[in-house]
Amino acid sequence: MKRYFPIILSILIVLVSFGVVYNIKNSSFGTKVSDSKKNSENKTIGSFQKSRGCARFPYFLSKMRIPQPIAIDLSQQHYKGLAFLFGRGFNRAVHLKAWERFDYFGGYALDRSGNMYLAPMPFISVKPYTFNLQKNIYKLDSKNGKLSIWLTIDEVKATSNNPFGIISIVYDCDDNTLWVSSIDKSDYFHSRGTIYHIDIASKKILQKVEGIDALSLQLLHTTKGKYLLAGIANDNSLVALEIKDNRLKLSQNSRESETSVPKKVRINPSVPIKLFELPNKEEHIRKIKIVGKNHLQIQTIPFSYNLIAQTLEQASIRKSYDLVWDKNKWSLHK
Repeated sequence: MKRYFPIILSILIVLVSFGVVYNIKNSSFGTKVSDSKKNSENKTIGSFQKSRGCARFPYFLSKMRIPQPIAIDLSQQHYKGLAFLFGRGFNRAVHLKAWERFDYFGGYALDRSGNMYLAPMPFISVKPYTFNLQKNIYKLDSKNGKLSIWLTIDEVKATSNNPFGIISIVYDCDDNTLWVSSIDKSDYFHSRGTIYHIDIASKKILQKVEGIDALSLQLLHTTKGKYLLAGIANDNSLVALEIKDNRLKLSQNSRESETSVPKKVRINPSVPIKLFELPNKEEHIRKIKIVGKNHLQIQTIPFSYNLIAQTLEQASIRKSYDLVWDKNKWSLHK
């Protein structure tokens, strides 16, 4: 028996060691699952529905007896600037030569009176005045169809290194304001973009938040609150920023000046809630549309802060997906 004692002892030591390691691994794994579930719950923004917005088409289209449906064309394929398409297969258009004076547009927002606010977009190549156009928000008057510069944000400075300035815009029916993003100070490795919250009546900037490159914007009301969705310019993600009392909610670590107007903050990385990442890292979300219950439609483009035909509507360039929130997870469908 003494002869077998060392062998038995060795086996017991191995068994005990295996049990300890097994328990540690199980404990660690359990913690990771719990933490992962907790983090997932923290990133849930709630369910949502498609709602009837307050935005209206410009009134001058009605005076011209243009029938519905009407499509807004900023693609630059057939018309420089913008055009309103109508008729069977949208084969007819309203386009004025005067609408070409500010070159090209990449996004728009309609307000409750039918005024259209447009974000500029450099297109293919630049001219000496192109950079100067990127700091303006443009307005198409609902009553007479006159296009003019509505607001200039002088601190937006597009350059040959990054020709993009103001890039996305969305109208807020709740308080008659605009949410606007610019990415002029950014590059593929540094997010120095800015989100502006602008009161339409006074043209005052109510809030200015730095540190996030929003290539696209969309407002969303959910069962948990109000959010500003943003498709990010330098990666393939969709994020949500919570809005409280008509202002972007900031983390406690974010610094906000109490004396400066407008208030300026640098957004803390913990504030944006990352909702989803596209499987292709080369795709970036350029448009976000709410199309149904827990259902978003997104359009993607390649983007790298340069002019590689990034405004063209070619199938090889732009891709559309359905992004659906179901059973506590997002799923992507072509």
